[in-house]
Amino acid sequence: MSAARELAIAELRERISALEGGVAKRRECLPFGVPDIDKVLPGGGLAFGALHEFAGGGSGAVDGAAPALFVAGVAARTRGQVVWCLTRPDLFAPSLAQAGLHPDRIVFVESDADEDVLANMEEALSYGKLGAVVGEVVRLPMTASRRLQLAAEKSGTIGLVVRRWRRQTEANDFGNPTAAVTRWRVSVMPSEEMPVPGVGRARWLLELMRSRAGECAEFCVGACNDTGRIDLSSRSGDRQDTSRRSRHSG
Repeated sequence: MSAARELAIAELRERISALEGGVAKRRECLPFGVPDIDKVLPGGGLAFGALHEFAGGGSGAVDGAAPALFVAGVAARTRGQVVWCLTRPDLFAPSLAQAGLHPDRIVFVESDADEDVLANMEEALSYGKLGAVVGEVVRLPMTASRRLQLAAEKSGTIGLVVRRWRRQTEANDFGNPTAAVTRWRVSVMPSEEMPVPGVGRARWLLELMRSRAGECAEFCVGACNDTGRIDLSSRSGDRQDTSRRSRHSG
């Protein structure tokens, strides 16, 4: 069975179960606190007990700095310890703290290969007493993503996958289907000017590429502050009106 067909069948089963009042129920969500973003997400935010996928765009596709900081902001707004699984220990702790995620809350789990990162993520998600579980991987196979999604569903913990590539050609893998409930791309934009000369607040183009049973959209946002919060950029209104996609994900 192809990965796309497996994903379509899984989503159909979830929808049917929800219509029948079965085991699929409304998940608790972590809102962004930005109405224009929350309203396009089913439940009004990122679902707990679910897997979410993030990648960089443009020149940041390979380094993954912007999506990592965005994910740090999401994790910062959860309660409890955060397990961060990775193969390259190159995260800059002060930057994570600026995004609201203090290093004291993070347990880093370093591995040699993506397969080990995915296995560690699954075990951490199954534990069920964590604020969030983050994993950095090059590839996210459908089977592995389904295992992570199921582990998240059982424990109620939010799973956050950051796609980090070593070369630009590997970024093509981001187009392959996974079981993630939402898929995001975060691209660096010119900084927003501030009253102090030479200083500007980082801005991102935040693209919701896929949302299960939801709407796709894109936003210009100010980068996470020290509480993990983002906000709409003061110059984002026109872009949202012209570029929001009206199609719905299957």
